Amino acid sequence: MRRVLWAAAALLAAAWVFSLAEVVAAARHEGAAPADAIVVMGAAQYNGRPSPVFKARLDHAAALFRRRLAPQLVVAGGVGSGEQVSEADVGRRYLLGPGVDTAAVVAIGTGRSTEPSLRAAADWIRMRGGRRVILVSDGFHMLRLCLIARRLGLQPLPSPARASPIASNRRLEIAYLLAESVKAPIAFLLTRSS
Repeated sequence: MRRVLWAAAALLAAAWVFSLAEVVAAARHEGAAPADAIVVMGAAQYNGRPSPVFKARLDHAAALFRRRLAPQLVVAGGVGSGEQVSEADVGRRYLLGPGVDTAAVVAIGTGRSTEPSLRAAADWIRMRGGRRVILVSDGFHMLRLCLIARRLGLQPLPSPARASPIASNRRLEIAYLLAESVKAPIAFLLTRSS
């Protein structure tokens, strides 16, 4: 019995190490290429202004859009507790500026976490015949986003926001990478296909 428990513990530890390695590799991979849409995952907003993390994601997505990698910018993210406006609406307002056609930036304000927000964005994109999407978020988030996107019928092209305050704070980034090493396998096991 003791050998079985040791073997199970060793197997679990190996699976976690593999997951962590995959999360770190995905966080460092840049895969932006021509696509049907750029999807920006929401983050905190303060009274209608994007947080520094959200701003870094939005700026990165805007740079990809200016490179003409996709005709559509989709901002995903719902209304947080105690808030009046969705992350998506805040992100859309931030992105609208000189030279940006208002029809090119869409806010999908559904969902208060990764999977429902991405599911709503995926539904919108697929309804318009799209499939290839550039996913913009922090690097630590990329593996889980890509796993979920594939389950939702999308072809994900990850593009981490390297200027995010999380990426520049080593201790904070490590904490997020460790958390994702558990969240990504759970998302793989629990996300329903569309």
